[in-house]
Amino acid sequence: MNLVIVESPAKAKTINKYLGSSYEVLASFGHVRDLPAKNGSVDPEADFQMIWEVDPKAASRLNDIAKALKDADKLILATDPDREGEAISWHVLEVMKQKRALKDQKVERVVFNAITKQSVTDAMKHPREIDGALVDAYMARRALDYLVGFTLSPVLWRKLPGARSAGRVQSVALRLVCDRETEIEKFVPREYWSLIATLATPRGDTFEARLVGAGGKKIARLDIGTGAEAEDFKKAIEAANFRVASVEAKPARRNPYAPFTTSTLQQEASRKLGFAPAHTMRVAQRLYEGVDIGGEVAGLITYMRTDGVQIDASAITQARTVIGEDYGKAYVPESPRQYQTKAKNAQEAHEAIRPTDLSRRPSDVGRRLEPDQAKLYELIWIRTVASQMESAELERTTVDIEATAGSRTLELRATGQVVKFDGFLAAYQEGRDDDSEDEDSRRLPAMSQDEALKREALAVTQHFTEPPPRFSEASLVKRMEELGIGRPSTYASILQVLKDRGYVRLEKKRLYGEDKGRVVVAFLENFFARYVEYDFTASLEEDLDRISNNEVSWKEVLAEFWRGFIGAVDEIKELRVAQVLDVLDEMLGPHIYPAREDGGDPRQCPTCGTGRLNLKAGKFGAFVGCTNYPECRYTRPLAADGGAEADRVLGTDPETGLDVAVKSGRFGPYIQLGEAKDYGEGEKPKRAGIPKGTSPADVELDVALKLLALPREVGKHPESGQPIKAGIGRFGPYVQHEKTYASLEAGDDVHTIGLNRAVTLIAEKVAKGPSKGRFGSDPGKALGDHPTLGAVAVKKGRYGAYVTAGGVNATIPNDKTDETITLPEAIVLLDERAAKGGGAKVKKKAPAKKAAAKKADGDAKPAKKAAVKKAKPKAEGAAASKARAPVTAKTTAKPAAKKAAKPKAAAKSSAAKNG
Repeated sequence: MNLVIVESPAKAKTINKYLGSSYEVLASFGHVRDLPAKNGSVDPEADFQMIWEVDPKAASRLNDIAKALKDADKLILATDPDREGEAISWHVLEVMKQKRALKDQKVERVVFNAITKQSVTDAMKHPREIDGALVDAYMARRALDYLVGFTLSPVLWRKLPGARSAGRVQSVALRLVCDRETEIEKFVPREYWSLIATLATPRGDTFEARLVGAGGKKIARLDIGTGAEAEDFKKAIEAANFRVASVEAKPARRNPYAPFTTSTLQQEASRKLGFAPAHTMRVAQRLYEGVDIGGEVAGLITYMRTDGVQIDASAITQARTVIGEDYGKAYVPESPRQYQTKAKNAQEAHEAIRPTDLSRRPSDVGRRLEPDQAKLYELIWIRTVASQMESAELERTTVDIEATAGSRTLELRATGQVVKFDGFLAAYQEGRDDDSEDEDSRRLPAMSQDEALKREALAVTQHFTEPPPRFSEASLVKRMEELGIGRPSTYASILQVLKDRGYVRLEKKRLYGEDKGRVVVAFLENFFARYVEYDFTASLEEDLDRISNNEVSWKEVLAEFWRGFIGAVDEIKELRVAQVLDVLDEMLGPHIYPAREDGGDPRQCPTCGTGRLNLKAGKFGAFVGCTNYPECRYTRPLAADGGAEADRVLGTDPETGLDVAVKSGRFGPYIQLGEAKDYGEGEKPKRAGIPKGTSPADVELDVALKLLALPREVGKHPESGQPIKAGIGRFGPYVQHEKTYASLEAGDDVHTIGLNRAVTLIAEKVAKGPSKGRFGSDPGKALGDHPTLGAVAVKKGRYGAYVTAGGVNATIPNDKTDETITLPEAIVLLDERAAKGGGAKVKKKAPAKKAAAKKADGDAKPAKKAAVKKAKPKAEGAAASKARAPVTAKTTAKPAAKKAAKPKAAAKSSAAKNG
């Protein structure tokens, strides 16, 4: 028997059918090890030694693999064909070695770009060893991200209280968004005028022509800057006679677009389907791993993480056949088209993303797929087919018109385009990031030189230049790829992290830089400028590519980076918070203190009139306050309007006729149907929470009605026949089958998730085993160690996620999540909670023997009780200032036993409020 390891159970299920009974296919469920979230996991002083820790959730799966390996003749590692896939295979192999599960079994690495029977069986015939260079590149990237996060985040947290952590690539992507905000704020509109005449030929055909010259001089778009100038030209045109000075028609060709890469697929799915990049990758993953299309489970597309634009010769042949059958022989070019990537640092260039079998037309398989799967498959299918079609043949026509008014001569021009042969345009037209109109796409009537024209109308229009548009998710991905920032396979997660941390918000499909994000970027640009430079980040990506090509040692790259980076960190440590705030106050001045309508000093305090406003820092982040504090206690958020949004009615529910409104409550914004007066006695208006990551300003009536309709029935479970429901709970969106609840993953939509995906999530949750209940022994997610309280973990409670250490529990604020909170942030929350005395049980330094014994048996309770008992006499007479001091080994517990009961209830209320 041969044991095959893949990442996901869906992939395992598909491949098992292809390989037969002599193979056993098991899933690792992704990565099985990672760097522990604590200092020292990467040690620059020990030649960048890395400590790997098995994910608690993966322990049982690794045990299953080790058990199956005992009866196996061969271990075949068949994870994805990229750096991450290579790393997963390496991690699994290393764990098997540590477990001594490997005896004499042969170990092979196989890769396939598509999950089809032929691809999988062919791969099994061509095994190789694990690619050490790809693993080195993975370790270098992981170490870089770790070193930046765990070194820079504590500095950021200490100098900017309330700030979130900073990431190596995320910070650079955030800078793109925030730099655009600065451009928009500094933009000064410029007035200009356009004059467009509607002219008619002798045959009565009309067209439009724009004023482009006067007296032999060209007039550019912005050259007519005042109404007086426009009026002068208007009078001349109204008095002019018109004739055709020249007609020039030039043939042109438009070639089709290359097949999809990861980046271009994310961009087009965003433009055409409205999919977020994370959702696109989630749906593509399912299409790649295998979908049931009527009794047959098949991978419908090739691997979806790629920079390559070339496709297999057999796929090209099949595409040409499909084009001939569906569009006609005229649409098949004489020779196949070949493409080359233009990405700045393309690597891992597998095939482009394409259907595994182009004979599976979207109309044939669409009814077997979930709606979003069908849409994405059709997009990929059409793009692949169009990439091998004949070019479009166009005719671009330019007509120059002479307008004579007495001794004055003006020039007008009309442009148009005629499609002589549509070619690939018959199948596909790429989307645009802007809504600008293309004048060249207009068709012009037939005209000949010297022909007289008649003016039908004249439009004189005032315009103002507009600032550059904010990035959409598609245009940000495109810009990151152009600059060589990050890898296309990471773009979706980068955008998700920025949204989750509250650094940006997505509103009307545009990314807005939030104040907390702008403060972080300003801090990094001033004190760590090199590390948020676009060129520097791109050069690091090139170094990682060189590592994967075995051209340079990964430790050399890390050493060179670390020397400069740790030096910059050491310099900033000496600065006081006030110095940092002064620099940021100056840099963010135009944003924080916008010009006043009355022309007064924007920094003048509106309350006392004598103080000046400046940037201050509190435990929940930066804010604006008055220099006359404490006499004047004026404060406000960074943005002058505070970003607050009043309650607003979205529309009327078609079923009940009641108003649907967005309202603000003490626990945040929510949706409400009707008012209390619309309901009977004892009834309350129906409400629905707004999911995290969704801006209240972005909620419209259709979205609100969907939220109010939750939970909804997805369908019946194929085995039990019982309903599967989808809804949003206190831990986020979920699917439910009987007593099993499974959280939705990034990219899943609670409103559109289909039955197949819901069944998969339920099955994966069951496979992982039951989660511990309220009174279970769930160890939570380990973050690292508190200086005095011991191990810090993240857990989920009835009031939401919280961090805990040494008996101190602190609720995680709404702007953070249990997935993104870092150790430094957790320490701050725990210190604040302990200082307030709400259930704090701070450990004193134990004698060496007791500490050793405690460490040996892992029982913290006796030591904790002893520490509290010793602390009681001191706590009763402690000064208030000591209660607010940071937690240290010598800090004593504040509340006495009698006082501890009341805060306990208050703490519960506070936890509910924050949760």
